[in-house]
Amino acid sequence: MELTKNKKVSLKKAILKTIQSFRISIPIIIGVLLLVNLINIYAKDYYLSLFTGNLMLDSFIGALAGSISLGIPLTSYVIGGELLKEGISLIAITAFILSWTTVGIAMLPLEIKFMGKRFALIRNTVNFIFAIIISILVILTLSIL
Repeated sequence: MELTKNKKVSLKKAILKTIQSFRISIPIIIGVLLLVNLINIYAKDYYLSLFTGNLMLDSFIGALAGSISLGIPLTSYVIGGELLKEGISLIAITAFILSWTTVGIAMLPLEIKFMGKRFALIRNTVNFIFAIIISILVILTLSIL
């Protein structure tokens, strides 16, 4: 199938626009990832001292710690397992993992730039709240079983 002249022009414009978007976003992404990795290196040792044993407070602290730390699900499971071995409550770990993967304070500037401020703030707020709610529901469900 042969491209018409209009389709070739449209394709060329789309490619140029995509390249321009990458040129703008790549430095921001690299900066955010470097910042997140730097924070995670220093914060890793402090996670253990953050949790109190209070179920309500631990779910909030876990969600907050996970929101600040940014990661992918695979690494969150490993970190969650290590925190569990250290005696951190399951509610804190559940909230941590949920917010680790769904809330991104570090990525917020990038998300605002590409998705809009209102969307980014609402999405992150809702995910933060649901990380706390779901972690509490998980513990309640496990206590019933």
